[in-house]
Amino acid sequence: MSNPGGLQVNKQILPAGLTDHLEPDPRSHEGYHWLYVLHGRLRVKLGEQDFVLTAGEVAEFDTHLPHWFGNADAHSVELLSILGPQGERFHIKARYRRD
Repeated sequence: MSNPGGLQVNKQILPAGLTDHLEPDPRSHEGYHWLYVLHGRLRVKLGEQDFVLTAGEVAEFDTHLPHWFGNADAHSVELLSILGPQGERFHIKARYRRD
């Protein structure tokens, strides 16, 4: 989805074996980022924290914090990456519906 100056949403597939052997090289930049794992195991390094997300889990962070993400193992990872301008938050609006 392209929205100049707004949220940018991308579906990414990290092929099997792409980054599972790499040493993380965290970077920082302007913006705000969400990572939502659709399939596989995603290794995420945020500042000094290093953890693994699995399908259905999300990470949300200010991109001024040094960060890196890649395959947690030798298998592929499928994820949604949502990047917004600095300070822009993702707001969910929902209304209860009776079945």
